[in-house]
Parts: sequence; C-alpha cells; structure tokens
Amino acid sequence: MMNKKSFSKIIFISVLSFFTSNNLCAKNLFEDINKTTEYTRSAEAGLAEEEFRRGVQSYYRGLFNDSILQFEKALSYLPEENLIIDWLGKAYYRAGMEGNALQQWNFAKEAGYGGLVLDNRIEVVRERRVTGVEQTGQNRYTETGSFAGVNAEKTLLFSQPISVLPNPDGTIWVLTYGSNELLLFNINGTIVDRVTGPLVGFDRPVDVIRLESGDLLITESAGDRLAVLEKNGKFKKYIGKKGRGTGELVGPQFAAQDENGNIYVSDFGNSRITVFDKDGNGIFNFGGKTFGFDGLKGPTGIAVSGDSIFVCDSVTGAIYEFDLSGNYKDILCKEKTFDMPESMKCYDGYLIVSDKKHVSTVEIGTGIVFENAYIGNAPSRITCAVPDKNGNIIVSDFLTNEVYVMAKMSELLGGLFVQIERVDAEKFPEVKLEVRVQNRKRQSVVGLKAENFYLTEEKRPCGNVRFEGSASESQNEDIVIIVDRSMYMSDYTEPLNAAVKEIAQNMKGVGMITLISAGEIPVIEYQGKPEGLEKFSAKALKSKISDRTSFDLSLRLATNELINAAHKRGIIYMTQGRLDSSSFARYSISDLTSYMNNNAVSFSVIQLSQNGLEDELKYITEYTNGKSYYVYRPQGLSCVVRDLIDIPNGLYVLSYTSVLPTDLGRAFLPVEVETYVMNRSGRDETGYFSPLK
Repeated sequence: MMNKKSFSKIIFISVLSFFTSNNLCAKNLFEDINKTTEYTRSAEAGLAEEEFRRGVQSYYRGLFNDSILQFEKALSYLPEENLIIDWLGKAYYRAGMEGNALQQWNFAKEAGYGGLVLDNRIEVVRERRVTGVEQTGQNRYTETGSFAGVNAEKTLLFSQPISVLPNPDGTIWVLTYGSNELLLFNINGTIVDRVTGPLVGFDRPVDVIRLESGDLLITESAGDRLAVLEKNGKFKKYIGKKGRGTGELVGPQFAAQDENGNIYVSDFGNSRITVFDKDGNGIFNFGGKTFGFDGLKGPTGIAVSGDSIFVCDSVTGAIYEFDLSGNYKDILCKEKTFDMPESMKCYDGYLIVSDKKHVSTVEIGTGIVFENAYIGNAPSRITCAVPDKNGNIIVSDFLTNEVYVMAKMSELLGGLFVQIERVDAEKFPEVKLEVRVQNRKRQSVVGLKAENFYLTEEKRPCGNVRFEGSASESQNEDIVIIVDRSMYMSDYTEPLNAAVKEIAQNMKGVGMITLISAGEIPVIEYQGKPEGLEKFSAKALKSKISDRTSFDLSLRLATNELINAAHKRGIIYMTQGRLDSSSFARYSISDLTSYMNNNAVSFSVIQLSQNGLEDELKYITEYTNGKSYYVYRPQGLSCVVRDLIDIPNGLYVLSYTSVLPTDLGRAFLPVEVETYVMNRSGRDETGYFSPLK
C-alpha cells in the first residue's frame, strides 16, 4: 500500500515534469552568461525583451517606423544581440531603407549569426540594388522542368503540343495539334482541365491567344476557321470560313490582336494576313506583292507592337514590318536570318521567335537578334515560346511531345527569395502566415499550391497545415490616387475630373479608394468606397495649387495607407507630367521605390497633358510594375484598374496548429517555411509571440 506522503511526492514530481516539458518555466529569450557558474538574468535583458516583443508586434501590424524605434531601444540594452539586429534589418527593409538593412544584417552575419538563410537574403537584396529590373531580351535560359506527353506508366496524356498561353494566375493553356485538345496545366505540371471544343471538336489547332475581352481565340488549320472560347474554355462561336475572299481562310496559322481590337491571322494557304474586327467580321487582307516588296511566301508568326505589325515568313526566314492598315513599312530581319520560324510573340520591347531548335529575341526597332535558348542536337521542333508571369519562358516542342519550363540561368543557380511577411497568432494555437515568394529579380512567383510549401517549427513539421489561398486569385484592388497640385495643373481641371471619375467607376464598387492631394503638405481628401468619387470635382479639394509640392511625402503617405490594405494595392498619380525641384527633398527616389516594392505596391501614372513624362516618374513606374496612360487615349482608361489587378502577386496564406509552449505569451516561437518549384527552392525563418495570458 502506498502511503499518503509517497502519493503526494509522485503527484508533485508529475506536475513538475508537466510544467517542465511544456516549457511553462522556460528560460528567457535573452540571457547573460556568468562564466564561472551558469546563465543568469539581468535587468537589461528583461527590458530588451519587452522592447523586442513590442517591435515584433509593430512589425506584423505594418508599423515599420515604430518597430525600428523599438528594436533600436532593445539594442540600447543589449547592443550585441544578433536576433534584435536581424529584426532591425527586417524593419529597415520593409520601410524601404535597404542600405540600412544590409548594414544590420552584415553586422549579424559577421558575428556568426543567420547561416545560409541570412547569407541568401543579403546576396539577393544587394544584387537587386545593383542590377534592378532585368529585361527578357538578352538573357540566357535553360530547362528547369518539363511536362511530358507520356507519363511513367507509358500512358499518352497529350500529343504534339504546338502553342502555349500562360495565365495571370500561373496556370498554362497548352494547345495540342495531334490530340486536338486545349489542356490547362498548373505550375507543377498537373493537367487540371481538358477542353475539346464544340461537339465536332477542334480540327488541327495551331495557335491560342487571349483577346482583349478575356476570351480565347484558337486557329484551326484543317478547319480553315477560328474558334472563340470563353476564358474557361467553353465554346462560343466560329469566325471565318474556307476561301480566298475577305474574312476567308486557307490553313490559318498564328494570330494577334491590336489595341483597337482588330484580329490579325497568318493565312498560310493564301500567303497573306487576314484581318477581322473585334466582332469577327472580315475587313481586309494584306501581304501581297507591292512596290518594294515581293509579297509574303509562307507567313507564320505574327505580333503587334504599337502601330506596327510584324510577320515571320517560314519560306524566306525574314521578319517584315507593316502598319495597322497593312501597308508594307520595312524588313526588320533580313532573309535567311531564321531557319524555320513559327510562333512570334511580342514582349517588353522584343519579339520572341520560335525557330526549330532555337528561341531567340529580336529587338524591335533595330532588328538585333539574341539567342535565348538552344535545345541541342536531338530531334526537336520548337513551335511556340512565351514568357509566363513568373519570369520563365514556356516552350512547346512538337517532335519530342514535351512542354519545357525554361528559367534564367541566374535564377536556377540562385533559387527563390521567400519571406514570411506577417504572422497572425491572435487565435493561438491556430497560426496564420503570409508568405511572399519571388525570384531573385523581384518578380512574383504565382500559381503555387499546398504541395509547394513545407512548414516547420523548431525544425519539426507543423501540424494541420492548410493552404488558405493566394493573392493572385483575388479580384479586389485597393487604390490610392495622388493628385498633382503643382502650378502646372491650373489648365487641367477637366481632364483630372474625368480621370478620377472613370477610375472610380471602373472599380465597380469593389475595394477601397483613397485620394491624396500632393500640395505643399499632402492631404488625405477622401477615403472610402469608390462610388464616393464618381462625382468628383477638383474644386472641392482642400489643398490649393502651390508652387512647391511634396511629391515624396505624398508617395510615402500613399504607401503607408496601403500597407494594411488588400493584398493587391496600387498608386495612381494624376499629373501633367512635370516635377519641381522640391519633389524629392525629404526622401530619395531609390528609397521610395524600395518602400513600394518591398510592400507590393505598384505605381502608375495617368498623364493629363501630351508633354513628356519626367524621367523620375518613368523610373518609378518601370521599377514598380506600373504603367503610364494618357487621359484621352483612344481606348479610354477602362483597362487601368484591370491592369492593376493583373499585376502578378506572389503572396500566399497558410495556416497551421502550433504545439509549442508559450510561457503564457512570453516565449518567442519560431516558424520556418520552405518553398519548392520544379528545380528551385527558397527558405525563410521567423518567429512570433502568442497573446499574453
């Protein structure tokens, strides 16, 4: 029989073991070392912990300036604590002060802290500051993965891929000539949908493009027609028929659409280009023999850039240039430049040409040819090469029955840049993470799924991991409009009123809109639903026109307003195009651009005059994924909001159930994430505090 004293002792030991195993009496975050005995606690360590905790909470709330002050105060108590130094660098980075961030991270690195994760972060941020935005044209690409037409069990999945069309969400349409299908692949190469067309099916399809309406257009070479599908692949109607008249086709190959909605099709059998309006009515043909031009012999790839149409000829191996009316302008690439050119796509000032075993880019204007990829000596026939939203080139190989994903060599060697931007532990033990995935050149990686992420805490797999979704799928955009209030704006009241109203109307009641007037002191004039600006008048602005404006403060304020807004967010600057000498008096252009980029805020310009745009505005627009628009452009401003929504966004939300002890909310809880895509990967580590109890 066990006596009462022994029983009490067992109970005490069990309770003590429970508390110890659950770390409720866990050691403190920051300890001082007594070299003669053991760890001892100091008053400085306790004060540093309190400030550090506040700094981490401010960081996750988007209050980066507050978190910087709190981390610096924590460092005043423990100047050599590398964990605090690392977090101070993170706060500087999100606040746009990348130079300060690198300085702090290097301090921690030199002290032996951080390992490969910190090394990679320093390397990527430093490289971005030096090289900036990388153009597609002159890069060398190599295969990083492929989608094979036959699986491991020798089952035929598809036959003779001939054209590809990347989607904004990271999925890819693949058109197959042999199996007469349109297939939808996710980023991991899994077929998620098959489209066979109408009841009669497709008849030897060659090309698929996306029309301005969002519909898909497919050329059918054996059917001598074009098929129009809804964006999900549902058949809508046919365009054209067999023949030699206007709007008639014989063996159509590739297609393109201009800004006016006109559709251009390389009519191989008729050795010409056939043109339809946006409703599918034939309007004219061109490409025949004229003065100074012998005529097209075998037109294949076609692309539209501005007011020029470029056509590949598979017989002559040349690229010819025409105007939008079909008049011959010039030869861009001389004859025999290419061996057997097929698809040609316009991208970022270049033409991407598929030429048997080569993928090449041609600089528009000069005709200079750069080789981007070479398949090698194996039997191959590249029929299409198109850039996707992740900075890769998707290539269809007709002979090998494969679709290649080709990445820049620098990306393949360097891996992904992964950041845990926010941790929400308010409902602990349920924890929610916002994870941003980019390549080394700041391009967002979209289309990832649950299988692309691996979450751990203290290096052990997290439990009950859930993929909550991605920002790229959202159709909600929060917008801040900055109105130029410089003296130059006196004559542009009417176009300003029209532009603000049109943007508000095109948001269609979705999202929030803020209007800031950039006068001598920036003023928030409106904040709320878009319909509140549908009757906007510049006369109602509180900020008056000034000869000294604060563009930099306005841009900083606009970005601040968007930090905790929707995951998709953008700034639209409405201006006559000029800046004054005080525009960057307080913040440099590089710090402002970094602040927007590091918080996924785009910057676009609506120009109210036809004057040239200042170089500084062009720079910010280019380096933040934005665009510039003229207020009275023929197409109007209806596409501006859609363009903002379509900007790639590599933010993902994941959640899990933590099993870590919290020390009543005082413990700093670690979490790690690894991301895998094809042959590339990236990793980040962070930590958080649960609510105090």
